[in-house]
Amino acid sequence: MTTWYYIRVKQRLVSATEFKSKCLSLLDEIEQQGGSITVTKRGRPVAVLGPVRRPSFKSPKGAWAGKVEIVGDIVNFDTSHLWDVASGVKQG
Repeated sequence: MTTWYYIRVKQRLVSATEFKSKCLSLLDEIEQQGGSITVTKRGRPVAVLGPVRRPSFKSPKGAWAGKVEIVGDIVNFDTSHLWDVASGVKQG
């Protein structure tokens, strides 16, 4: 048996004049309650205003998996030769 879920979306029609006078409160309403507002001009729809779709957070965990290969001992790696070069000591 398949279960269907219906989402009731709030949708409103607002004239351009009303939108102009209530713009900030309409934006707050969309942010809090969702839905969309269709702005009409002389009875014809000219714009649809809706909530911003925010990208979902993607965890960086495992981002390098399969892309990088660790070669050698990364914990006890000898970097003493780099310090000699940085300090100007000539190796002989």
